[in-house]
Amino acid sequence: MKLQVPFLQLPISFDATALAAEIDALGEASWQPHPQGFAGNSAIPLVAPDGDPSSEAVSGPMRPTPELLACPLLMQTMAAIGGVWGRSRLMRLSGNAEVQAHVDIDYYWRDHVRVHVPIVTQPEVRFECGDAAVNMAAGECWLFDTWSRHRVVNSAERSRTHLVADTVGGPGFWNLVAGARVPEGAPPGWQAHRVAFEAGAKPTLQVESTNVPIVMSPWEVKEHLTFVLDDCLPHPRLGEVHQLIGHFARHWRALWAEYGESPSGFPAYRAALEQLLTTLREMANGIILENRTPLIAAIRRLVIDVAVNERGNDTMADERSSLNAGGGPAM
Repeated sequence: MKLQVPFLQLPISFDATALAAEIDALGEASWQPHPQGFAGNSAIPLVAPDGDPSSEAVSGPMRPTPELLACPLLMQTMAAIGGVWGRSRLMRLSGNAEVQAHVDIDYYWRDHVRVHVPIVTQPEVRFECGDAAVNMAAGECWLFDTWSRHRVVNSAERSRTHLVADTVGGPGFWNLVAGARVPEGAPPGWQAHRVAFEAGAKPTLQVESTNVPIVMSPWEVKEHLTFVLDDCLPHPRLGEVHQLIGHFARHWRALWAEYGESPSGFPAYRAALEQLLTTLREMANGIILENRTPLIAAIRRLVIDVAVNERGNDTMADERSSLNAGGGPAM
């Protein structure tokens, strides 16, 4: 999600030592290599479609994995943050490794906030976002602007482990955000409240059941397109692109009125999306957003690739979206 600032620290904290002991009890066999093969990155899935730890999809009914159900303190941590949870994991970055600079532009990231709770860390771990950088201390709770270019560097010998949980918000979450601080300073009297764990308690977590439309409504299409157009840097052909997008949005509205989510409309929807992509390739080449993402790549990830979901609940989120026109994984 695009935030107004690079980082926010929520006014809540946790016993990182107790969380680390709970994670250690899961054993090394629970850790999986990063699905895109990035060196030094591994994870333990905590919330996944149908609770399946082998799934990296971000759509479908989300459920706790067996690993999360075995960790009551992690469950209490997520419950205290108060989100409705999408895909969530423990993420480990080995010593002398990094998460390469990237921008998260997939549909999934448009409305999901990524929450970090450092569990095992050290002062040498640096999280960079835009022009800002912080060291997230153990037990703290942080959000960051996934729409900006960001990376993580662990220059220490020890590995770093974070709870990394994705949410669209939920009960209590936005109240915590309202009381957050920026790294440059805090209001007078600000402090992070330490959550007291309750031995053995396993709260019921709020998780997503609906997250990807069968066919994107015209109102959602218009909202995403307006969002990326407003983020564009000046360009001589930007006016023409605005006209093109307006025409497409009106066309989509007419198709929706005729077909709604009926599969009989899928060919017409796909044809409209293909025509939009073809024309954008001719007209929008060289137009980029403030985060250095090509406009075409952003529209593909937010609308064209996901506006008709006829393949079922297998939508993925590429966490290393490229800054080049192809929109593939960063190298």
